[in-house]
Amino acid sequence: QVQLVESGGGLVQAGGSLRLSCAASGSLFSIMTMGWYRQAPGNQRELVATIARDGSTNLSDSVKGRFTISRDGSRRTVALQMNSLKPEDTAVYYCNAGVLMYYFSKTPRDYWGQGTQVTVSS
Repeated sequence: QVQLVESGGGLVQAGGSLRLSCAASGSLFSIMTMGWYRQAPGNQRELVATIARDGSTNLSDSVKGRFTISRDGSRRTVALQMNSLKPEDTAVYYCNAGVLMYYFSKTPRDYWGQGTQVTVSS
């Protein structure tokens, strides 16, 4: 079983910074894309940023220039550096990973973390 454990959420004032981390554990062959999504009350879950195994990134327009996504050498940990935070960034942030369970797997299986709260006060 694969688990994603997030850390780093909290309360910060507008203009401040936070860093989220997510570590994957368990028996697996390879993790393809990792990313962060967020969900504010009353809203649908939305993509924040993703990073592929080759390091290519995709960020939503709302966070470009403020957030950076990175992945460590093991490819099992992903981080989201959030700068110049705004009140509209307030949400529960979820880590996501597309996992190939076995060497012969062709389709990544989606896994989600439990979510971490980020609150930005004005």
